[in-house]
Amino acid sequence: MNWLSDRERAAWRNLSLMNLQLAAVLSRDLAGSDLSYQDYVVLAHLSDQDEGRVRMHELGASLGWEKSRVSHHVARMEGRGLVRRERCPSDGRGWFVAVTPDGRSAIAAAAPGHVAAVRRHFIDLLSPTQIGHLDRIASTVLAHLAALPPNPAPEPCPRPLTRPGPLFTQSPVR
Repeated sequence: MNWLSDRERAAWRNLSLMNLQLAAVLSRDLAGSDLSYQDYVVLAHLSDQDEGRVRMHELGASLGWEKSRVSHHVARMEGRGLVRRERCPSDGRGWFVAVTPDGRSAIAAAAPGHVAAVRRHFIDLLSPTQIGHLDRIASTVLAHLAALPPNPAPEPCPRPLTRPGPLFTQSPVR
C-alpha cells in the first residue's frame, strides 16, 4: 500500500474538513431563505442552463449524487414548487428537472446573501494567485472524476482491518 506522506495526509485532511465545515456554514447562512444548501446547489445548476433544465441523470452526475438521492431531493423540491419534472420527448423513460418561476424567485432572493457568505468565508481569505491555483487544481480533479465510469467497482482492500482506525489514518490498524 502506498500510504500518504505526512504532508499529503495533512493536505487531504485539511481539504476534507474545509469542505465539510464550509458546507455547514453556508447551510446555516442560507437558513433564513427557506432553501437548504443542497436546494441552492440544485437551483444554481438549473439556473445556469440555457433552458433552465437538465436531465435527471446529468444533474446527479454533476453533483456526485446517487440516482435515489437525486430523485428524492427533486421530489421534495417539486413538492415545494421550486422545480418540476418534465418527460424527455426523445426518450420515453427519461426525465428533465426544470427550475420553476418560484424556484427562480427563491434563488434570486437567496443569492446575494449566499454570495456574501462565500466571499466572507472563502474568496476574501485567498489571494488572486491562490484562487488561480485552486481553480486549476479543482479543474484537474473534476476532469479526472468526469472521466470515471459510472459506479466503478471499489479497489480491493489489501488486507482486512481488524478494528476501525481513526479518521484519516496513515497506516492500517494492527
